[in-house]
Amino acid sequence: MKLHWSPRSPFVRKVMIVAHERGLVDRISCVRTVAATAKPHAELMKDNPLSKIPTLVLDDGTALYDSRVICEYLDSLDGTPKLFPRPGKARMTALRRQALGDGFLDMMVLLRDERLRATPSETHMSSTARRKAAILDSLEQEAEALTRTPFGIGHIAIGCALSYLDFRFGDEDWRKGHLRIANWHAAFSARPSVHATLPVDDS
Repeated sequence: MKLHWSPRSPFVRKVMIVAHERGLVDRISCVRTVAATAKPHAELMKDNPLSKIPTLVLDDGTALYDSRVICEYLDSLDGTPKLFPRPGKARMTALRRQALGDGFLDMMVLLRDERLRATPSETHMSSTARRKAAILDSLEQEAEALTRTPFGIGHIAIGCALSYLDFRFGDEDWRKGHLRIANWHAAFSARPSVHATLPVDDS
């Protein structure tokens, strides 16, 4: 399988953590792909017209995207999913957590782009700050439940989002006032799959 990949993308990291957790890394060929919002990637668009990563191309040429679809596909390959629970309450909880983590990531990626503009929108940044605070407060309340729940896709998405704060917003102390989720994140970061996928800003 071919994965359009970047060492900086938190959504690619999600996929790679799943690949490590499921023992699939050796079956994936990572192709370095720069997917800039303002500059569509011609080769990438042959596989994904959205020009976004991650994009996984199967051996038969079928392309899968985005990270949610790719992660579930990888988890299902041996017929016994471990990171996506079977239909029921546990699955809904895992998918909700994944939506929260992915939505948090989307918001923070857009915030970084906004900060790089010549004249950032104060309205946009203020709105994002309020939502970020609400998300962190919500995660603080859910930290104990995350610890009790078997490790899965919701944990991966939330962990990648918090790790992205460290990677791109390291000057901000998100851990202040959020000790429980900070402790949970420390345990998440110690997993071999997470340590093996540390982001690298190579440009």
